[in-house]
Amino acid sequence: MKIVDIRKLSTEELTSESVKLRDEIAELRRRIHQGEISNVRMAKNKRRDLARVLTILGEQLQKEKI
Repeated sequence: MKIVDIRKLSTEELTSESVKLRDEIAELRRRIHQGEISNVRMAKNKRRDLARVLTILGEQLQKEKI
């Protein structure tokens, strides 16, 4: 995901996106450990996307608080 696309999402959408990404990361880890997937870069990219989403979510919550 691009940061520009993430900034367009609302707080509720960001929260649901973070939950979805956490589930995808857990599933990817499981499949990597079982040997079904050999491309570990996918999990790395999902973790980066999650970090971006959480950063923007924190910024938006901070703005709402003020």
